[in-house]
This record gives sequence, C-alpha cells and structure tokens, in this order.
Amino acid sequence: MRKCSLDTINAIFEAIAKTAKLYIPADDKDGSAVYKQWEEGVLWSNALNTVRSPKDFFFPQMETLMEFKTEGKNIEVIDTRSETEDFVIFGVRACDVKSFEVLDRVFLTEPVDSYYAARREKGVIVSTACAKPAETCFCKTFGISPEEPAGDISTWKTENEIFFKANTPKGEALLEKIAGLTEECDETAVDSQKEKIAKVMDKLPLKDLTTDGFGGGKTDEFFNHPAWDELSGSCLGCGTCTFVCPTCQCYDIKDFNTGNGVIRFRCWDSCMYSEFTKMAHGNNRLTQKERFRQRFMHKLVYYPENNEGLFSCVGCGRCLSKCPISMNIVKVMKKIGGKMSE
Repeated sequence: MRKCSLDTINAIFEAIAKTAKLYIPADDKDGSAVYKQWEEGVLWSNALNTVRSPKDFFFPQMETLMEFKTEGKNIEVIDTRSETEDFVIFGVRACDVKSFEVLDRVFLTEPVDSYYAARREKGVIVSTACAKPAETCFCKTFGISPEEPAGDISTWKTENEIFFKANTPKGEALLEKIAGLTEECDETAVDSQKEKIAKVMDKLPLKDLTTDGFGGGKTDEFFNHPAWDELSGSCLGCGTCTFVCPTCQCYDIKDFNTGNGVIRFRCWDSCMYSEFTKMAHGNNRLTQKERFRQRFMHKLVYYPENNEGLFSCVGCGRCLSKCPISMNIVKVMKKIGGKMSE
C-alpha cells in the first residue's frame, strides 16, 4: 500500500494524465457530480456519487457500430472503430465497481461484444471508499462493502491523506507510474477509516434490507403477485431509473440514411418504454404493469437465476433519488417478498 498527502493529488492526476486520459468526478454547474476529463483546474468532487455511472465509459449511451456505402448492387461495410485509447476512471464507488461484474457477464460472454471488450481492456478503474454513505445507499444488501472497494486500485481518502492499494496487474502498473509521488505504508493505516464507514452503514435506514426473499427459482411465486398492479399504477414509464442505473444494459440498433450511405448505431433503450422490443408482430408487453414487472423481475429473479445468484442491482441508490414519483426497487422488494430483519 502507498499514500500521499491530499495536497499533492493534482500532481498525481497530472502524472496519470501524461500516459492516459484521466476522468474524475467533478462538480457540474448545477452542483451535481459528473465525470470530466482531468485538466488543470478540474477539481475532484466531494459528492458521494456521480449522477450517471461510469458504465458510460464502456457502454456509451450512443455509439456508431459501422457504416455502409452502396454503389449499385455493391455494398461496402466500413468498420468505423479506431484503436481505443488507454484511460483511467478515478473515484469509482464500490457499488459501481460491482456493476462491471454484472455488465461483463452480459457483454463478455460468447459471443463477446468486441466494442465493450476493447474498452474494458484499455480502461483502469480506481475506486474510492465511501467516507459518507447516503441514506439512499443499500449496497450491503447485495454483499458489497463500501469500506473495501474493489477495482484495479482501491483508495481511501482521509482528511489529509489518500491511500492506494493495487488489486490487479493493471493497478500495479499505474501505481508504479506515480511511485515517485507516493510513499509506502502499512495496510493497517486505513483500518480506522474502514471502521468508521462500517459504523455509518450500520446506521442507514436501509441497513436491514435483505435479498432473502428473492433469487432464482422465484418466477412462479412473484410473476402473478397482486402487488404489481399497485406498484406500477403510478409509474410514468419515463425510463429515468434505467438511464441512471449502472447495471441496465438494454439497447436498440438503428440505421440512419445520411444520403451518402448508412450509419448503423446503437443507443440505450429501456424496458419501461412502450416500444421496447416492438417488432412487426407488435409488442409482447402491452401494459405499463407488464413492463414495470419485467424490470424488477429481471433485477431480482431472472438475472440471478442465470448468473449463479448474482443480482443485477448494486444498491447505489440512484433510482431512489431520481425517480420523479419515488417508486424504486426498495419499495418493490419490501412489498412483494423482501424482508427487513427484526
């Protein structure tokens, strides 16, 4: 483990940025935090988390897949991909780090999504422990420890210092680049910080939320649960929850005729939309209730059934804070089967 004074953090950022693009959470104009490319003057935000997750770096909201040029009956397929640059995402929270495991199982399973895979290969994730978890946080429900963030490098920030621990070869390589700006220290140096975070987590409102009532094999039990009518009744179908979610992976592929060829691109989609997966025969989920149920059944039943019990929620709390009608996965869990320990 290594450490340095927080006063030298900009020097750390500068050293990293010389060899790779560096992105850090920074305050936006409205006071929220977003990832920005670091340059002199961009400051590391003190916000708990960013509005949008770092999923964007590996699975962008919109990307061109290929282009087509036609001349008579001849069609030329143009691969528009360029070599992905090395990049570092700094300050990723433990919940968002866990989300990559969910996404990896989707995009890196055969057939591998080469666009996603290229970015995962080039990206380095530097996580940061959550010194002040929010009341909307419930990552521990899904077995995530905010005091022990994973990633290629884990960091802990105190009032005056920042500590670095490499977890992977990519992390070790990055720490080597900033070795001259840091010094070695014992891992026990962050024990008190970990204890403080654990104590805060034990006081949060959702600390007792559990997944005991959910998981694979629960389809018959929950699919026709009468509570779906009540829970979905106020849903606007706006899709906000899916767009801020770090684990949602639905997308659509479209072709756009430029008049000088065709661009094929993919963009995020949402299971909450009435035209999601709509084809010539129509849509297989015609009501908002069916679409609402699909979202939460996928998170809590379908995904874990097909992925060794791994849930596709990481308890980041974004949907709790951003839903305009305050409907979220916690309310669903409590209503249809989740238990709060006594």
